[in-house]
Amino acid sequence: MADDLDHMFDAAKRRGVKRVATEPRAKAVHYDRKTGRVLVDLENGCTFAFPARIAEGLEHASDADLASLKILGNGYGLHWENLDVDLSVPGLLAGLFGTKAFMDRMRASRAGRATSPLKAEAARRNGRNGGRPRKSTG
Repeated sequence: MADDLDHMFDAAKRRGVKRVATEPRAKAVHYDRKTGRVLVDLENGCTFAFPARIAEGLEHASDADLASLKILGNGYGLHWENLDVDLSVPGLLAGLFGTKAFMDRMRASRAGRATSPLKAEAARRNGRNGGRPRKSTG
């Protein structure tokens, strides 16, 4: 039994070492008021940035609140104490700025703003016919 536990512990330790060496982790982070971006320096020497206010929970935050962030969990997360917001560094790198529901709303709002020649022509036809048909209530 003790040998099994030792073996399991050694295997977990090897997985942890591999994870630390291969997964993106934040080394330093700060909010740039001038650009409105969060800049994250990674342990591997790379740097990435994202517009702070596109992330869930940060949309209406003040510059002062955005600037008070820190790194969590060996560099795997970012935390804004005043806003009670946590974001995953691997998630941010994958383009995930919040929960699935938040990301779905974000994509839907962008899709509604999309333009194309077909959409423009449909809008012109609707305009000539008095605008978009009213929804029926019943």
